[in-house]
This record gives sequence, structure tokens and C-alpha cells, in this order.
Amino acid sequence: MSKPNIEVRSKIWVEVLRRPVLGPGRYELLRALDEQGSISKAARLLRTTYRKAWGQIKFMEEQLGLPLVVKLTGGTGGGGARLTAEARDLLTKYDLLIAGIQEQINERFRGIFYEDR
Repeated sequence: MSKPNIEVRSKIWVEVLRRPVLGPGRYELLRALDEQGSISKAARLLRTTYRKAWGQIKFMEEQLGLPLVVKLTGGTGGGGARLTAEARDLLTKYDLLIAGIQEQINERFRGIFYEDR
């Protein structure tokens, strides 16, 4: 009998005062904003509202005590937004955290579920 294709999934998030501040969803929002150069474009890409996206950004900024996004004023080229250096640093650290943890989880999972005993 063959073994079923069992996989492990995990979610890691950062909390401040026991409140989730940065996890996969908010990470995607900041990355989308960085790529799109706009909160509204990022929100559309992620199929959410501008209001919800902006609310999540403000919540993260308040909890972390860091500016994460700079809104750019409109003009002939339009407005937009960009990530601050602090936001880029936060995303880089989150990437490193997730990569290391996911590798450990995958290795442990394979050892428990797939190594013959």
C-alpha cells in the first residue's frame, strides 16, 4: 500500500501585545503596494477594498511605532504610495524568519511522517 501524499502547512505572524501585526496577508499587502506603487492598485490586486488595506497599514504602523508607507500627492502623473525604509527592512526580516522556520518544519515533518522506523 502506498503512503498518502501528506503535506504540512504553517502560518507565522508577528504580534505586538498579543495582537497579530504582520502575517501572510499583511505581508502580501505591503509587497503588492511596493510592486504597484499605489494602495488602491494593491487593494484591487488582492481583491480587497482601499479602506481595508489602508486600515491594515495604519494598524501596523500604530502597533509597530514605525512609518511603513508614504503617500504621494497627485499631479499629472497621479498620486501613489511607496514603502519606507523601515517597511522594506521589516519585510526582509520577515522573509528570513519564514524561510528558516519553514525549512525546519519541513525537515521535521519529513522525519516524522516519511522516514521508516
